[in-house]
Amino acid sequence: MPEWTRERTWELLLAVILVGTVVYNASRSPVYLDVDNFVNLFRLSIEKVIVAVIMTFVIVNGEIDLSVASVMAFSACVLGAAYEAGVPFPLAIVLALVASAAAGFLQGQVIARTGISSLVVTLAGLIGFRGAARILLEDRSVGAFPEWFTDLGREDLLGPLPFALVLFLVFVVVAGVVLHRTAFGRGVFVIGDNADVARYSGIAVARTKVVLFTTSALVAGVAGVLFAARLGSVRANIAEGFELDIITMVLLGGVSIFGGSGTMLGVALAIGIVLNLRNGLGLANVEANTQTGVIGALLIVSVLVQNLLDRLPLRRREAEA
Repeated sequence: MPEWTRERTWELLLAVILVGTVVYNASRSPVYLDVDNFVNLFRLSIEKVIVAVIMTFVIVNGEIDLSVASVMAFSACVLGAAYEAGVPFPLAIVLALVASAAAGFLQGQVIARTGISSLVVTLAGLIGFRGAARILLEDRSVGAFPEWFTDLGREDLLGPLPFALVLFLVFVVVAGVVLHRTAFGRGVFVIGDNADVARYSGIAVARTKVVLFTTSALVAGVAGVLFAARLGSVRANIAEGFELDIITMVLLGGVSIFGGSGTMLGVALAIGIVLNLRNGLGLANVEANTQTGVIGALLIVSVLVQNLLDRLPLRRREAEA
């Protein structure tokens, strides 16, 4: 089965699952199809889906970034600590974003220059940046942010759409174009498929990886700032466990955990499935821990099914031989 056929087939399967999830949830709750519910569906998880878009690039590249949720917390805590210290709020936002980008640049340099697995490096980042967030604020909560900032996270911008949702819609379209229609995007795929071939082809593998991890952390930093705006306060423990949903959305979207394949459309459909699944479980009064277990099971199943699809062409060729 050619690669494009497998990906289109997976997208079709995701579309069917998404429609089935919506239909089932609508039959379980009379308020499910309300416009406000669909907006809230995204509003309550918007930071995750924004990070899932850039995580798509990282995993297609054959890497993974486990530190994104910790970088979100780190960015938010830099914002809170700077504002608490008397730094003008716009400058505090800039400092938070610079700090998050620097965190990604550091990780990217270590991965690209030393060859250490991104799994190991970003796992260390997951622990280290969460620890840095706790050092900044300890167990305190910092809030009382300017009203314009909290309005940015809570008020609607275009009709019923909040600013963060508009940002996500623009971001996912631009990211899809970059990934599938530019030389940089093609380089990301080639590196994920075979880094050695990419080097022989003249692609700057190390530089691409540094750019991806820096951008991943910067986007996570933006998500952390948006999270602070929505909550109206920050603590060091915000965004704990977000990695699971983010990675699930990407892998469920058909992106191979080994890199080299995947589509932004598939990830967008997977985002819709995960958000609708969580929303439906919430409306059915299913507790949060059970929801997390369901998402974890979904992650395992998606990886197993994709591996099966990848092996089918090889078995078919073996049978023909």
